[in-house]
This record gives sequence, structure tokens and C-alpha cells, in this order.
Amino acid sequence: MRTHQVHMSVIDELSDHITLRMSSYLEQTHNRKWIEHKSHSDYDLWLITAGSVQITVEGIEHTASTGDVIFFYPDMPYMATTTEELCRFVYMHFDFSIAEQKRILGEFQLPGIVPGNLIQEETSLFASSYRRFKQSKGTSGNRLYLKATLLLVIAKILELHGQGLYTGAFLQNRKSQKSEGSLDVLQSVFQYVDANLHRAIRINELAAVAGVSEKYFISLFKKILGITPGQYINQIKMNRARDYLYEKKYTIQQIAEFLGYPDPFTFSKAFKRMYNVPPSKFE
Repeated sequence: MRTHQVHMSVIDELSDHITLRMSSYLEQTHNRKWIEHKSHSDYDLWLITAGSVQITVEGIEHTASTGDVIFFYPDMPYMATTTEELCRFVYMHFDFSIAEQKRILGEFQLPGIVPGNLIQEETSLFASSYRRFKQSKGTSGNRLYLKATLLLVIAKILELHGQGLYTGAFLQNRKSQKSEGSLDVLQSVFQYVDANLHRAIRINELAAVAGVSEKYFISLFKKILGITPGQYINQIKMNRARDYLYEKKYTIQQIAEFLGYPDPFTFSKAFKRMYNVPPSKFE
């Protein structure tokens, strides 16, 4: 399995912990003379709705046309211009985090121009939800719908990246730098957890797999993922439990055994703590 596929699966597994916060949003129209030099402290996404925009990052020019999405990472300097009569785009500034990890997307080479033909369904929903939001004048539910469609666009970009169909070009000339805060450090740990869900997993085992002390491992794990190793193990087991229950082929006792719980009662207690309903009533 390729490294970025492992990373994508981790994002999926921890989707319950994802938080997206929109900070500002607007549709802008600019004429031929427009030029902008900026960087932003949060993530920035533009949907080009008319004309085209030329983006220069690290001296390299990129062109986005109608329907394309431009994705900037925080603190990424760029110059934007248009060479046509006008350009129009909807922009969103937002934060995306898993629990306490606010820069998890930095693990992936996403900044760049996403071709509109790869993301047309998602951007269509996003554009319509933005216009409905602007016309609603505070009608209940429309801001939430806008946030949901923005998350849908981001999820699609992540999916395309995981499938190898999209890699952002804004950072393509940078050499890959793996630090102790990278998801790569935990790749063997993720695989170990997945292979040992049938039993109780101790934190010192995972520390040994990572090749560090238990105390340091706990600190490092939370720094990288924003949650503790124990929370991660519990989330993975509950994800699998949910999948088994959806299949409707196994008893509660069997599922408890599959996931290393000593008895059905202990499993049911853990499941109810996570989903606020016992597994026997989960639908």
C-alpha cells in the first residue's frame, strides 16, 4: 500500500474527530488590471465561476479556468492576476483539524489547481449552496449547508489525491521533508493496530513498534494526530464494530471477540459510550 493511501485511510478512520470552521467567504469579481500579492493564515479555497486566474507560486505560473478549484495552504505566498476582461470566484477561508491537530492537511500535497472536470458534482453543490446562503439573509440551516458542501469539496480533493488522480502543483519543486511530526512516523503503528484488533493492545507495544519510549510515544502521537493512542485504538475498534453491525451477520458476542473485548458486556458498554446507543439497538 502506498504511503499516501495509508494516510488517506487514517483521515477516514478519524472522520468523527474532524472539525471545519469557516472564517470568511465572499464572491469577488475583478477586471483585467487586478493583481494581488498575499498569503493567508488559514486554508484558502477558490472556485472559479467566470474567466480565468493566473496564480504564481515560487516563481511558477499556473492557470485556473472556470470550474477549477484553487487550493492554498496557510502561509503560502502567491501572486494572482487575470489576463481576461474579468474573473469571478467564490473564496473560502477555513480551518480544518482532527481534534487538536489543526494542520493535518499539511501531510498531503494538495495545494494547487484541481481541474473542474474531476470535481464538477461537488463544486456545483458548493456554488449553489453559497448563492442560496447569500440570498437567505440568515435563514436557518443555510450556513450549515454551505459548510457541509465545503467539506464535501475537501473530501473529494482528498479522495482524488488518495487515488493518485490529483497532486497539487504549487509545492511540486519542494523536496519532501519528513520530520518527527509526520504521519509517516506512525505508519507501522497504524498497520500494527489494524492487524491486532482481535485482542487488547497495550500502549507500550505501540511504542516499541515506533522504536521510542512509551512516554515520548504518547506525546508524539498526540502531536501528530491530535488524539491519544488510546483514543485512536478505541475509535478504530468502534469503526469496525459499526461495520460488523451494519452487516447484520454477527452476534454481539462474536463482534466482542473479533475486537478483543473480554465479554459482550464490556464491548456493549464501550459502544454505548461512543454512540450513545447499545449495539443491540444500533441501526
